[in-house]
This record gives sequence, C-alpha cells and structure tokens, in this order.
Amino acid sequence: MRLLADSCWRAAAYCLHPRVILLSLLPLAVMVALSAGLAYFYWESAVAWTRGALDAWPLLAGLWNWLQQLFVGDVRNLLAPLIVLLAATPVLVMVSLVVVAAFMAPALTRLVAQRRFAALEKKHGAGAAASIVRSVALTFAAVLALLVSVPLWLVPPLVLVLPPLIWGWLTYQVMSFDALAEHASGAERRLLMRRHKLPLLTIGILCGYLGAAPSLVWASGLVFAAAFFVLIPLAVWIYTLVFAFSALWFAHYALEALAQLRRETTAAEPPPPLPPTDAAAAPALPPSTSSFSP
Repeated sequence: MRLLADSCWRAAAYCLHPRVILLSLLPLAVMVALSAGLAYFYWESAVAWTRGALDAWPLLAGLWNWLQQLFVGDVRNLLAPLIVLLAATPVLVMVSLVVVAAFMAPALTRLVAQRRFAALEKKHGAGAAASIVRSVALTFAAVLALLVSVPLWLVPPLVLVLPPLIWGWLTYQVMSFDALAEHASGAERRLLMRRHKLPLLTIGILCGYLGAAPSLVWASGLVFAAAFFVLIPLAVWIYTLVFAFSALWFAHYALEALAQLRRETTAAEPPPPLPPTDAAAAPALPPSTSSFSP
C-alpha cells in the first residue's frame, strides 16, 4: 500500500510538468490538423453525398416537408453538414488519441526514469514490436470478453463492475509491460507482474473509472449542442490527461518495484571471497640450516 500511494501522488505531481502538459495537448493539435486537411479535400463531396442520401429516403419525405413549413427553409441544407461533422468527430478523436498514445507512454516512462531512476540499469527485456503485438492481442481479448459479458450487464451491480474490471485488466497488462520493457529483463518483468499483480490490477481498475470521466463531457456535448465545439475538445484533453496520469502511475510503481527487486537480489547474493592475505599468499620458506657447530 505504501508503494501504491507513493506512486499515485508522484504521478499526480508529474501531471503538472510542462512536458506532460504539452503531450496532453498533442491530440488536439493532431485533431485540428486532420480536420483541416480532410475538410480541404473532402468536405464539399461529403456534404453533397449526405444531402443526396437524405433526399433518396422516401420515408423521410413527409418529415422534410413538415420541417420546411415549420422553419421556412430546407432543413436538409443544415442537417447534411451537421451529420458529416457528428460522424467524423469520433473517428478523428480516436485516430488522434491512438497516434499520440503510441509514443506518449514510452515518453512518460523515459521522463520518470530520467528524473528518478537514472542509475537503474536498462536490460531491454522486450522490444517495440513485441509490445505492439502483445497490446493488439490483449485488446482483442478484452473486447471479446466485453462482448461475451454484455448479457450480464442486465444485472444492475454487474454493469458497474465487469466493464471496469475488464478494462482494468487490459490496462494493467499493457501499461505494466510497457513500463518495464526497457529497464527489466524478461525474467524480472514476469516476476514483478506476478508478485505485484493485485496492486497493478488495482491501478488499472481505478484508471478505468477515471477514464469514464470524459464520457460525461461527451454526453453533455450531445445535450448542449451549442457548446459542442468546446465540450468535445475538453473531453479529448481530459481523456489524454487521464491516460498520462495512468502511464505515470504505472511507471513510478513498476520502476520502483524493479529497483527494490534488484536491491533484494544484491543483498541476497553471497559476498565475494576475500583476497588472500600477505601471510597466506607468501610462499613457504624452506627450513634454514645453520653452519655453526659446537
């Protein structure tokens, strides 16, 4: 518990570091750049296609006529760009978060290592390719577990337990591996993830509940459409900051646990043999004979 609490407050303090704040703003910059590029090349064609799709639905013809009489204008001219915007925003958000998260966690782990564990030896127990393959496989397993558990969500208490538990397990598996990949050997990483399984899983579950905070902002964006352009970037920034806090918490906990493990290993090793003393190392002299005779 001491290590869990200590790594938590250190992660919260590191969120105020200028480098962490800059990284948390990167998804917004990527999202703006992607939006500007896609809008420049595809906005008019996307709006035209959406308008054609709305016109092609005969079942909605009566609705359009009623809305046109109500608002004195063709509502489809306003609705088509709004649909394109609402459909493109989640895709842009997810792409931006994935792009930034791909190098954000390693950068935060390096920040913690440079500031707190500069003397910790790097044994490079896993490479980037192994981390990516493992993350994709575990994410697929977590999504499958979520789909299988959907019928159990009808039981009121389980809907508040199962999804955070599954995402907490996924977070624990992925972020613990990434935090230890550069500094720990394969044997050390497996030992630490087995020895500290419960605290690391606790961190993952708590971070999973924190990750639900942006969902409230998303819901507010749907309710208060006038503030959509403010609430959605706010939700993206909050989610990125939660991700940064999670990565920092795992990095502080995992690297401190690794340092303690190596201190224990060093203390348990037998001391090296002492060098021979001068007396013991000196060659034995032959018995001296005296030429004196009585």
